[in-house]
Amino acid sequence: MGFTTGFLGGLTITATTIYLTISLHTSNRLTQRTLLRQQTSVLTNIVSPQPVAPEPVAREVDAGLVEMAKDRWNREVEGVVRRVHGTDWRRVREQWEDRVGNVISKLREEGGK
Repeated sequence: MGFTTGFLGGLTITATTIYLTISLHTSNRLTQRTLLRQQTSVLTNIVSPQPVAPEPVAREVDAGLVEMAKDRWNREVEGVVRRVHGTDWRRVREQWEDRVGNVISKLREEGGK
């Protein structure tokens, strides 16, 4: 191995070792910094806790004419559906059968005169 090759090989190994050492040291320091900040925050909150943040206030916006019309339409549809759902259809059928029977009997009476 020649002088130049040995010198460049040694320089490469030394530079790589220094770079990796500094990189590992920097990574360890960042981790320690983060842990120390977290621990400081925890201890500070134990000694003097932060005030509780207020609840966010809901924003109210006036509905426009279209939205009011949609709401009214929806209320009307809900009312119709509830009436249809709550109707006793057997009783309705019996009432109509009685009405039609009465009309037919009146027509027969008038026709027989």
